[in-house]
Amino acid sequence: MFLDPVQKRRTRIATAVAGAATILLSVAACSSGTPSASTTPVSGGTLTYASGDAEPTCLDPHVGGNYPQALLSTQYIETLTAMDADRKIVPALATKWSTSADGRTWTFTLRRGVTFTDGTAFDAASVVRNIEHVQDPATASSTGYLALGAIDKATATDDHTVTLALSRPDSALLESLSQPWVGIESPKALDRSQKVNCESPVGTGPFAVTNWKHGDRVTLERNTDHTPLDGSTTKPRLAGITWRFLPDSTSRYAALKSGQVDVIDNAQPDQLRAASGNGDIRDLDAPRPGASNRLELNSGHGVFQDESVRKAFIAGARIDPGLQSLFLGTAKRSYSVLSSVEPLGVSDESLFEYDPQHAAKLLDAAGWKKGSDGIRTKDGKRLTVAFPVSTNQSVPAERSLFEQIQASEKSVGFDVTIKQLDLSSWYAALAENQYDVVSAPYTKVGPDVLRILYDTASITPAPSGYFANLAQLSDTKLDADLEQAAAATDDAERKQLYTDAQKIILASGTVLPLYDQQNHFLYRSSVHGIRTTAVSTPSFGTAWIDR
Repeated sequence: MFLDPVQKRRTRIATAVAGAATILLSVAACSSGTPSASTTPVSGGTLTYASGDAEPTCLDPHVGGNYPQALLSTQYIETLTAMDADRKIVPALATKWSTSADGRTWTFTLRRGVTFTDGTAFDAASVVRNIEHVQDPATASSTGYLALGAIDKATATDDHTVTLALSRPDSALLESLSQPWVGIESPKALDRSQKVNCESPVGTGPFAVTNWKHGDRVTLERNTDHTPLDGSTTKPRLAGITWRFLPDSTSRYAALKSGQVDVIDNAQPDQLRAASGNGDIRDLDAPRPGASNRLELNSGHGVFQDESVRKAFIAGARIDPGLQSLFLGTAKRSYSVLSSVEPLGVSDESLFEYDPQHAAKLLDAAGWKKGSDGIRTKDGKRLTVAFPVSTNQSVPAERSLFEQIQASEKSVGFDVTIKQLDLSSWYAALAENQYDVVSAPYTKVGPDVLRILYDTASITPAPSGYFANLAQLSDTKLDADLEQAAAATDDAERKQLYTDAQKIILASGTVLPLYDQQNHFLYRSSVHGIRTTAVSTPSFGTAWIDR
């Protein structure tokens, strides 16, 4: 399946919804199913997870690098670093690290006594092999490739020490190394063909992939030799996980309510409203870090090369009423390009007010005149905006919101053409530059996500074929700010540089923030001990079920 020529090309394209770290944030006891003081965890049982997200084309998160891969790989692949509940970098497979005065050399000491589930020992050579695998163009990585872009060379100094030589200082390196897309896999497994490794990647995590029935499910079994990385002695309690793919939201929710499945993702607003902190169905709200959910306006071609047309589109977008009515209070409007969980985010509501009169004035001044059907034209061309939408990444409520935006834009003269596509076709449309506006979620811990999304260099495709700068924003001052921020070691300087960078992005008219990336998980009250990672994927290494 994976090496079919069409799918192989799409996999090279497919990637970047993505990005960031394996941090374990314990879920709050009152709403998460975390065991109370009087509840004793039990071992055994199989947890059934039902995903409405796209089924991965490859279970190895190095290949491509999107969110569906992160959801699954969190269960069987671990990372060098992690983050705690306070968003501080903590040890994982690496126990400690240090850097040179110029920030170009990093030394990592690795955990001893850890093995991959194929019996291979975890050591410095395996880390070097993984970094080389992510950076190899043949791997067709995007998210991982972009995250490790500063690494020139990885060297095994001894069996338990790795030295990284960087081409430039990278203040986000520790954050990047906590991402599942650069998680550590067995070098023996990586030596297999990509087709085989995509079917059954091998990590050091609490579970191991034992079977993948395409179009239906992935089966995971407990790693009885797992070494907990958080200093505890808690071995995985679940006997295994059955990871099902159920794209229909109604069927997925019905299966949860009936007890056929234990956890679901991509829950709808009405389902979230029905969940409660003490009922049979509960809601785990885990906003993703990195970028907010936003519309990117393609300034690289078409009508949005004109800044005034971009700003007219932003002024003509009526968002708030639809957000309130469609999401039933489960989503809050954002005016920032960064997620609300990012402390360095900058918001500016004044740039995103709904003002159709101002939009009309901007379009009049730019020479776009209304025709008899209300759509504007200039030099014989209609003011058409191509808007491809991924049905895998946008829940029905969001797609309805896009249709309401489409209607409000029509009132000022834009002809917004929405085309609903599956994930592979959507990636292909972006790679072929067949879009004027797009909603492209991207997950990465920390403000360095701005460099990946808006630096001029990010208009150049990664080996996978995907480029992250979908706004095709190119600004020399912005590039300089992002480069200096990536090298800054002083917190105050770093904050100021990222503040300046965000102001440039927000003022450019290439971005229309909407809300945090919606990331809710509904689960039955019989499930306890769920944790979430820094990229807000659920981790079941300490979970248990009280049947």
